[in-house]
Amino acid sequence: MAMVEEPLYPIAVLIDELKNDDIQLRLNSIRRLSTIARALGEERTRKELIPFLSENNDDDDEVLLAMAEELGVFIPYVGGVEHAHVLLPPLETLCTVEETCVRDKAVSSLCRIGSQMRENDLVDWFVPLVKRLAAGEWFTSRVSACGLFHIAYPSASEMLKTELRSIYNQLCQDDMPMVRRSAASNLGKFAATVEYVHLKSEIMQIFDNLTQDDQDTVRLLAVEGCAALVKLLEPQDCIAHILPVIVSFSEDKSWRVRYMVANQLYELCEAVGLESTRTDLVPAYVRLLRDNEAEVRIAAAGKVTKFSQILSPELVTQHILPCVKELSSDSSQHVRSALASVIMGMAPVLGKVRT
Repeated sequence: MAMVEEPLYPIAVLIDELKNDDIQLRLNSIRRLSTIARALGEERTRKELIPFLSENNDDDDEVLLAMAEELGVFIPYVGGVEHAHVLLPPLETLCTVEETCVRDKAVSSLCRIGSQMRENDLVDWFVPLVKRLAAGEWFTSRVSACGLFHIAYPSASEMLKTELRSIYNQLCQDDMPMVRRSAASNLGKFAATVEYVHLKSEIMQIFDNLTQDDQDTVRLLAVEGCAALVKLLEPQDCIAHILPVIVSFSEDKSWRVRYMVANQLYELCEAVGLESTRTDLVPAYVRLLRDNEAEVRIAAAGKVTKFSQILSPELVTQHILPCVKELSSDSSQHVRSALASVIMGMAPVLGKVRT
């Protein structure tokens, strides 16, 4: 009789410990999920353990975080990729909780699982999950949805792809700034999966809207996404769509946005070519080196060597060197320190005579 009842023991322990007032016991129980799953076997894990976890997720954030992490590596314990979809419901619920780190871990685990799922299962299970989260009443689910589109999109049918692009566009115009921020920060990953014809039209329109957002934190994340987008676009499209935005952002009213531009600017030079760099990006970079905010000057000064390496010695001597001389006696010691850490790298760019 004892032999028959033994497999029931681990799940009984789990239930008892998960309901225990001691958070450490609950945590220990969650971190032993893989051991319990092995004891239960694949079928009982699918039919008992996972549903139990789906129902018992009203817990301390630390426990939920551990659960989100464990479930991300749980495919072998439910019977392999053909059963991976059973792991989606508890993670979908975790995507809606208030604590950001729990949601982020749940999204990460969903991406990990989704990247291993079969195409037809992605269409049947993963895409509907993304659509439900994107339509969620509470903003947390919509924030989480933004990080899943790049997994859902490639396997979808043409009609479904059109719908997913439309949903993403709606998220980028959401009333809640947190949702728009998430959409802006995930745009590069999503864009990498979208066909070029739609990238040039729909995705760039989305990007354009985000760059005009009234929240500086959204604009800041849009700038951050530039680096990902320039790698996907042809040079002429970079010049048409990205260059005007970056030049405009170098004069943005928010110093945080200008700071981000200062950090990213050199990455754009190679994408748009030397002529556009000379006519548009060099003046923008000079403005950033002379910015009123010390934080912006620090970021710009720290990139002076990388930026100079892209330019001809003549352009560096004419435009960048006068700014470097000014920064060497800047009122902020942090600006001078940032410059000092990279300035020796300019010597090979300028050559012996100019140095």
